[in-house]
Amino acid sequence: MRNRSSGDGGLGPAGEALGAAARSTASPPADEPADAFAAPPPAATEQALALARSKWLATGLLLAVAVVFAATYAFPPSLAVECVRAVAEAAMVGALADWFAVSALFRRIPLPWVQRHTDIIARNKERIGGNLATFVRDKFLDAPSLVNLIRRHDPADMLAQWLTSPGNAQLLGRQVARLALAALDTVEDARIQRFMNQAARALVGQLDLSRTMAAALEALTHNGRHQVLLDDVLGRVTLLLRAPETRTFISEAIVQWIRREHPLKEKVLPTDWLGGKGAGAIAQAIDSLLAEVASDPSHQLRTALDAAVQRLIERLQSDPEWERRGLELREYLQNDETLGRYVQDLWTSLRERLQKDLSDENSEVSRKVAAMGQWLGMALAGDPALRVRLNVRLQLWATQVAPDLSQFVAEHIRNTVDRWDAKEMARLVELHIGSDLQYIRINGTVVGGLIGLVLFALSHAAEIAHGLGSLAG
Repeated sequence: MRNRSSGDGGLGPAGEALGAAARSTASPPADEPADAFAAPPPAATEQALALARSKWLATGLLLAVAVVFAATYAFPPSLAVECVRAVAEAAMVGALADWFAVSALFRRIPLPWVQRHTDIIARNKERIGGNLATFVRDKFLDAPSLVNLIRRHDPADMLAQWLTSPGNAQLLGRQVARLALAALDTVEDARIQRFMNQAARALVGQLDLSRTMAAALEALTHNGRHQVLLDDVLGRVTLLLRAPETRTFISEAIVQWIRREHPLKEKVLPTDWLGGKGAGAIAQAIDSLLAEVASDPSHQLRTALDAAVQRLIERLQSDPEWERRGLELREYLQNDETLGRYVQDLWTSLRERLQKDLSDENSEVSRKVAAMGQWLGMALAGDPALRVRLNVRLQLWATQVAPDLSQFVAEHIRNTVDRWDAKEMARLVELHIGSDLQYIRINGTVVGGLIGLVLFALSHAAEIAHGLGSLAG
């Protein structure tokens, strides 16, 4: 195998760059999938061709000044010939110096005393990866940068404009429908279904149902939260009792009770009148009781409710009987075949309906999502204060998430670079920026020639002045 360290950075033929691209399509290692080493994308091929052309251009210019330098020895000695020779010589020196500077970045150049300062990228791969990670973390993903990005672009306004543009809401609906259909197709896989079933059973198996219910009740009743709910229920029941339909229902129920339980009395008593009066009395009594409970935060019914809830929480936490019932319910949820078949049939039916709808061009889900997107866009477009609040929340969120996000991305960059092969990394870097670096060689050739011209003019100033004087005379 040819030693890559002998590469010339452009002095050789253009096949060096193309050969580097071709080597990336070689047979994959045994532990890598074949498609990971498929033919390079068109962009990589274009980059390789651009690199080859730029190398040819820089090398061609070096060869041209070398030919000029050699050709000067074919002419009789004169001031003009010596000037051309000096310019060509300085141009060659500049070209060779910059060739070394560029090539030393990407490969080892076997020259005494200086070769340990070549192959810079491969030798310093870890440090480059660390510096790149730190640069991205501190300059791109830091909190001030993210906040300034949000302030510059006003994402809430951008979202409003995008959603209100014709067709975008429908596009959003179609894309969501496609993603949902892809998710359903993934879940339909037998292995994934088995995994999900096992995960669900394992999750249920980890639940302590009695203690979970106790914790839920504690959360619902913490600081008297349930009393607020009770007040709302009392208000709704009061409105229901005052409704004419409710009074009519109670009256009819009383009449039916008298006819069923006391048929003889029903014949001599004014049952309809009794029903109406009884309904009014019952509704009035309940209404009065509810009003009393609603107006008295320390009412005995409220106290009784608190005590009952507290007793239930304590039993759920410590009563062996409730614990046994929780275990039985958990066992039922985990292993009952009838329940399992019912849930499976329910999911299958729901999945088929969703798949049928999502596969339709006029999907109901797609239309609903499009309508929601359009509504959101119109709401944002018509409410500047809402957009401001949304942007402020995004800035706060960016400030909170920036440290963790930036550190995660930095670690990902560092670890990714560490896993790269050093030579392959150097090749990739050269492929991406090598074309621009070749202009350093071209500039070195041109600037070297100009410096050679200036130095020749300074060192031969007297002769040049004498020659110009002779021409003037």
